[in-house]
Amino acid sequence: MARGGLRIYLGAAPGVGKTYAMLAEGQRLRSQGADVVVGLVEPHGRRLTAAMAEGLETVPRRELVHRGVAFTEMDLDAVLARHPQIVLVDELAHTDVPGCRNAKRWQDVEELLGAGIDVVTTLNVQHLESLNDVVEQITGIKQHETLPDEVARRADLIELVDLPPELLRRRMTHGDIYPPDRIEASLTHYFRVGNLTALRELALLWLADRVEEGLQRYRAEHGISAPWETRERILVGLTGGQEGETLIRRAARITARTPGSELLALHVVPGDGLAASSPAALDDQRSLVESLGGSYHQTTGDDVVEALLEFARAENVTQIVLGASRRGRLSALLRVGVGRRTIRGSGPIDVHIVTHEEAAGSSVLMRLPHPVRGTGRRRYWFAMAGTAVLLPVLTLVLTALRDRLDLSSDLVVYLLAVVVVALVGGLWPALVAAVAAGLLADYFFTSPVHSLDVTHGNEILALVVFVVVAVLVGTAAGTAAGRTCQALRATSEARALSRLAAAMMHGQELPALVEQIRENFGLVAVSLLERDPEATTTPRWFVVAGAGDRPPERPYEADLESPVDDDLTLAARGHGLSADDHRILAACAAQLGVAYTQGRLARRAAETDTHIAAERTRAALLLRAGRDLRACLGAADEPLGRLRDHTGYLAREEVQLLDAARSWVHRAERLVTDLDVLSRLHGGALDLCLRPVELSEVLTTALDDLGPGGHTIVLDLPEDLPDMIADAVLLTRALTALAADALRHSPPACPPVLAAEPLPDRLAVRVTDGDGEPAAEADARRTAPVPGAPGARADSIAQRLSKDLVEAMGGTLTSADIAGRAFSVTLVLPTAARRPESAFESRE
Repeated sequence: MARGGLRIYLGAAPGVGKTYAMLAEGQRLRSQGADVVVGLVEPHGRRLTAAMAEGLETVPRRELVHRGVAFTEMDLDAVLARHPQIVLVDELAHTDVPGCRNAKRWQDVEELLGAGIDVVTTLNVQHLESLNDVVEQITGIKQHETLPDEVARRADLIELVDLPPELLRRRMTHGDIYPPDRIEASLTHYFRVGNLTALRELALLWLADRVEEGLQRYRAEHGISAPWETRERILVGLTGGQEGETLIRRAARITARTPGSELLALHVVPGDGLAASSPAALDDQRSLVESLGGSYHQTTGDDVVEALLEFARAENVTQIVLGASRRGRLSALLRVGVGRRTIRGSGPIDVHIVTHEEAAGSSVLMRLPHPVRGTGRRRYWFAMAGTAVLLPVLTLVLTALRDRLDLSSDLVVYLLAVVVVALVGGLWPALVAAVAAGLLADYFFTSPVHSLDVTHGNEILALVVFVVVAVLVGTAAGTAAGRTCQALRATSEARALSRLAAAMMHGQELPALVEQIRENFGLVAVSLLERDPEATTTPRWFVVAGAGDRPPERPYEADLESPVDDDLTLAARGHGLSADDHRILAACAAQLGVAYTQGRLARRAAETDTHIAAERTRAALLLRAGRDLRACLGAADEPLGRLRDHTGYLAREEVQLLDAARSWVHRAERLVTDLDVLSRLHGGALDLCLRPVELSEVLTTALDDLGPGGHTIVLDLPEDLPDMIADAVLLTRALTALAADALRHSPPACPPVLAAEPLPDRLAVRVTDGDGEPAAEADARRTAPVPGAPGARADSIAQRLSKDLVEAMGGTLTSADIAGRAFSVTLVLPTAARRPESAFESRE
């Protein structure tokens, strides 16, 4: 039986319309004559989703009881018995109720596919196993229901259901996703614009990777090894030399000229693991590649060219950037270089050979290895001294045994001495010993004795063969000794670094790590120093962690220094280190710097989490306190209102006091409401609906909200004002708050003035209080202890609320104290050409 096909509707977040799209596809297939049934759909109370399911045959669910609670799940056996052509199954990552045949719904789907039934299902990107930790970092919520990526990757078709974050939040506000009691919390936390944007990007990137996998699988199934230029991939080959930065920047420029291209860097490590490149240089080049937006890779291969081309074909590389050869002319004649071999085997891949300062061109025909490289300086000179002592001693011994030994025996003894010297000192001492031993054998043991002349042909042949064999054996032994020393040093380096890395992984503190570095290198004292970035003239250093006797407190007090970055350095006192040891110390210092940075980031993250938790708690407390306070104020206003209705029993002064009390209660209610709106705005839970708004309509509502006092405000509005781009509700609240604030600070005889002035592509609304008030009265009033005096007006709750609301709508709000007599607030919002109402509504 053929396996059924799987189609997944993938969404970035709940509410984007995955279930609706799945049901719409089911309706389309049913209209074309396909046998479609609904195995399980979760409408979550959404009316449009439930309506889309009407008309589709639904397999009754199976009811199960778990811990005394009844649950319903898809009846897998019933669906298999019905055996439709296509079944719709919602929420692929769902965990089945205990008692079902399978633990996960995707396992139920696997049985349906195995039975030859096509399945159409839904999935959110946060439920993918590989993205679970990333989603938790973004949203702060850990998803417990996860789906193995391999299950989703086996789908025959994955379709992305996408909505912009703003539109998704609007659907949430309108109650199309969650019930009303969950809307505010969801908008403030999971459904924040930043979270939704990040989840959307994750979904797009994951789907793009799957498209790339499909292309690679198709090429592999059809035996296509030549690269397809679906997009440019530029590969730069790195040797670890100084020319690496030049090549990387050249490749980055090539990448920048081609939109959508990708930069890759590759370093091939020899198969014996003894890399001649500098790890520090490779680390710097890796950082450069990553800073330019590329990716760094490393592979192992005995043949550099084959490893390079194999990687290029596997990654569908279209261009390779290599540096010009650093070898001299003689070396180039003896062996074909990497560049030429890469060009011959690249096929359709373009190869760029870039010149650089390290390219061959000097008078030196062939670079010779450093005499002491490999075995070390001490062993080199020890072997040279041993040659000067050992060969004369052997000559004296062999001379004493001249009657018992012939020339061949003497040469074998000399050959043994050459091999010993090669094992101790390497190639060059072996060559010196071979030539010296040949000369000594010729002078002392071939006739005529004590002469370099040789009369017998067999003795000439024996001497020549001896020198050649001694050179070859010495070369091999010296090379092996050098490789052995390099391997031992590499092992020692790896052991030191792995011990430090293991200690970091086990969470050891910085002092313990510093002590371990001191012990590894046998130093007297080591300290990690951090520079104070605020000290500009004279650098100030602080000891972050120290170990040993009197750790250095300043870099100049140390015998050794290994900088980590501009503000962090590792200082040590003790014996001098070799260049290789200093390189390892630099690597350890870099790891120590990473540990310090990670610890500092972890502490900051913990402090940030604590601060965020405190802010959330404070916001929740303020919200609850505001509701309780609003209820208390309402309860206080009710008896005051009843007393005001019985003014016949009260004196005139008592009525005035009662009106003043009710006025302050109403003002407190508005203040609590403003604080609530301000808190929701800063929490991202206040939804905006920007559209063209007529200023006259907004002002009418705002003045009505102010009650009798609002009708005393003087309006100065020109005719034919353009519409403002704003949220009508929020603009009304901002203007109401500004007008109420102006009324409170204006004398009865001088009401506030609200004027409008059209500007290019903008409309300015100015609210001014106290205009025309005599200076003496203004000074007397402003010196009185009235809340919100002009000096503090700009920081009042009303001004702050209005400013934040206007800026959220894309406008500006400024305030000014005019000549000490009037306080003016100017609100500026963008405008749009007036459009027919029907056209606007159809666009929405």
